[in-house]
Amino acid sequence: MTKDLNETTRLLSETTPVDSSAADSATTRRPRRGLLLSAALLVPTLVASGAVAASAHKTVELDLDGDVRTVTTWAGSVDGLLDEEGIELGAHDELAPGPDTALTDGSAVVVRIAEQVEIVVDGETTTIWTTADSAAEVLEDLRASGRDGALLASSRSAGRDMLALPLTAGSGVVVRVDGSEISRAFAGVTTLRDAFEELEITLGETDEVTVTAGENGSVVVEVTRIVHGERTETVEIPFETETRSTDDLYKGQSRVLEAGKAGSRTVVYETVTRNGEEIEAVEVSNTVTAEPVKRIVESGTKARPVASSSSSSSGGSAPTSGVWAALAQCESGGNPSIVSANGLYYGLYQFSLGTWAAVGGSGLPSQASPAEQTMRAQILQARAGWGQWPACAAKLGLL
Repeated sequence: MTKDLNETTRLLSETTPVDSSAADSATTRRPRRGLLLSAALLVPTLVASGAVAASAHKTVELDLDGDVRTVTTWAGSVDGLLDEEGIELGAHDELAPGPDTALTDGSAVVVRIAEQVEIVVDGETTTIWTTADSAAEVLEDLRASGRDGALLASSRSAGRDMLALPLTAGSGVVVRVDGSEISRAFAGVTTLRDAFEELEITLGETDEVTVTAGENGSVVVEVTRIVHGERTETVEIPFETETRSTDDLYKGQSRVLEAGKAGSRTVVYETVTRNGEEIEAVEVSNTVTAEPVKRIVESGTKARPVASSSSSSSGGSAPTSGVWAALAQCESGGNPSIVSANGLYYGLYQFSLGTWAAVGGSGLPSQASPAEQTMRAQILQARAGWGQWPACAAKLGLL
């Protein structure tokens, strides 16, 4: 019994120790039930049969997501090896050979840990599990499944850190950003983050990155600038018009007491822009910053004087005193039959034919009696003021 125990102690002391740093690394990726069983638990078995224990000790190759290392193990199966290494498989992970496969010296075990990535297919964003090692491989798997899509990377993406995902090994990469297209062939395995650093592209917190399949195994990386901001807009408020009646003016006459002024309101929107184009605007405030000023207009109600037929047909001479005599003297020298040199203005008050007709006259003003010309001039003045004779009215102090 003493001899067997000593032999067991010797075997334990000669066993190659497990690479603890590598085991710790795997444990960090996926914690399991524990690492190697303690020597104390193994002793009874070894004491029972030292020869069997020695034959169970073996060296195998473990490939964990491309990290290949050689480990020594007492495990009899693949599942036992995973137990020792602290690797717990999830529902979407891949293992070869199967967990119940017996281990022999020199066996190789491959483990691929699945992670979630976001993809866009037909405009819809969804999350899938994948064990692919590169963006190109993920896209190829999508295409093989009958779906053409794009990988999505942003600060809001779920699952795997897409910026740490290798793009493609030794193939070209096309990057579209800020209106330009950059083509680059990277020598080795290059991640999205590596590519952006080399091309001096800085991502904003809300920017989105999509990766699609290019030609000849290359990938196309597109950066979409998403900016959340604010926009302020000033909107005019139209003024109202109030009309008041007055008997200070003849019917048809009006005057403006208050010109009126439009007001304004300030509207603030929270916005989202996509590559500089606004795609969303939500109103967050709407404030009147200037009240409109009402326009006030007076409209005449006083009846206009009507010339009698007798006065229209009667003769009479030009006025000899008062303001009308002075105005006639200024406009025509007091001559009721005069016509201007250009043939456009007639009589005492130099009527145009259009104005003469507008105040009820017929024929030529210069052929009407001085009394009718004066009466028509008075009607015109009542309607439109002394401004109908601007030069003479100003000279006579009527304006």
